[in-house]
Amino acid sequence: MAESQSLQATQAAGPAAGAGLLFLREEELRLAQDLLLLATRELARDTDALLAQHGLGRAHHRALHFIARQPGLTVGDLLALLGITKQSLARVLATLQAAGLIEQMAGRSDRRQRLLRLTEPGLALERALFERQRERLLTAYREAGGGAVEGFRRVLRLLLTPAARTALDRARAAARATRSGA
Repeated sequence: MAESQSLQATQAAGPAAGAGLLFLREEELRLAQDLLLLATRELARDTDALLAQHGLGRAHHRALHFIARQPGLTVGDLLALLGITKQSLARVLATLQAAGLIEQMAGRSDRRQRLLRLTEPGLALERALFERQRERLLTAYREAGGGAVEGFRRVLRLLLTPAARTALDRARAAARATRSGA
């Protein structure tokens, strides 16, 4: 009896996630991989020339992006978001600091902690980089519609490791708190 009730409850809930599984065929997965790789290339292409004018690369862009999203981001949190080695991050931050695009400050409660923020030139460059990608993202989101955008975000989020999702959630929560003045 309990088994039949469980079956009825499952059927009443509708198709389970993955029902129909046509999208899980190898060809569909390869198409998704193609699209992700090509979309990433196009987004990067939008900013590569501007980065090159400043002697910077894509790793610098990623750092600028996350520091802009959360002024006061710690070096440790940026390291968790980017998922790169300490040595690689140190090179990226040294270049950005030498270019006058970021500054590092000691933490308020822990003076050993290094907090990052963009300088005025850093803010201007990050904004210009965003503006170069904004129109492409806006057009795609408008054409796809809200449901597709939400599904796309869900898929991208699930492509992240649990540690990266946690780091992103922490950064987003801190950015919201910063914007609200909390």
